[in-house]
Amino acid sequence: MKIVVLDGYTLNPGDLTWERLRSLGDLTVYDRTPGDKVVERVGDAEIVFVNKVKITRAILEQTHIKYIGVLATGYNVVDVAAAKEKGIAVSNIPTYGTASVAQMVFALLLEICHHVGAHDEAVKSGEWTNKKDFCFWNYPLIELIGKTIGIIGYGRIGQATGQVAQAFGMKVLAYNQHPDKALESDTLKFAELEELFAESDVISLHCPLLDSTKGIINKNSIAKMKDGVIIINTARGPLIVEEDLAEALNSGKVYAAGVDVVSVEPIEADNPLLKAENIFITPHIAWAPIESRERLMNIAVDNLISFINGKPENIVNR
Repeated sequence: MKIVVLDGYTLNPGDLTWERLRSLGDLTVYDRTPGDKVVERVGDAEIVFVNKVKITRAILEQTHIKYIGVLATGYNVVDVAAAKEKGIAVSNIPTYGTASVAQMVFALLLEICHHVGAHDEAVKSGEWTNKKDFCFWNYPLIELIGKTIGIIGYGRIGQATGQVAQAFGMKVLAYNQHPDKALESDTLKFAELEELFAESDVISLHCPLLDSTKGIINKNSIAKMKDGVIIINTARGPLIVEEDLAEALNSGKVYAAGVDVVSVEPIEADNPLLKAENIFITPHIAWAPIESRERLMNIAVDNLISFINGKPENIVNR
């Protein structure tokens, strides 16, 4: 059985091992694969793993693939309808990064609250040494306890984020298409978007990218928010209309933002967020702690083993 990984570098830049996968067949791993090389590199392989490489209907018609393992939760890179027509199973990794993404939300939020990096640089440049007082701060410092965080999308990651928020003493307003009222408590309640926008001090995005959620943060929704709101996005870049967020940051309507994802990745040089005031941008790393990537790798291999044994798991195109 031939197995091909078309773009394995981001999952494993060298600090993990492919040996479990290699034990299942004749394995070839490519760090990256351009679109015009996909058919050639797949060759006669039956098993293909991808992260961001697109598998189109045309590619499926020119190959003999029987199984596609997506090395991520989102699987929009694969034409799943065409795969289903051809009897090709497509699996994803649904739960590997829950803790890592929730942690990243607060890495961004705490940086906004305390500007740890900037104060560290100031100390190392001699600013503290030359001060007359025992301390100084170059930015407003923000305490989270008692503030309200609005979480749009209250699935696994949204719930994990809500738990951390409550540990910080925050109140949670959650929006979900199918709210689980059993989760409500003195510090958590479900709300419609209008209430969430109006009442939240911090808004964190955890919903999938759908036609109904694309651009959910835009000039109209921002206008409904509190002055000085903080916006965090670790979900999908196109959930935000970036021009509108940049304008709101520059005007002060939005106090600050932290985004780990943008509309086009890698970020383009003319992205308006790059020149916006008080924004922190990280290069899509919420999923990337080694523990999270190792979990992803193991689930991907387990998915393939289940498929080989006739009991496929995490299939997205049944």
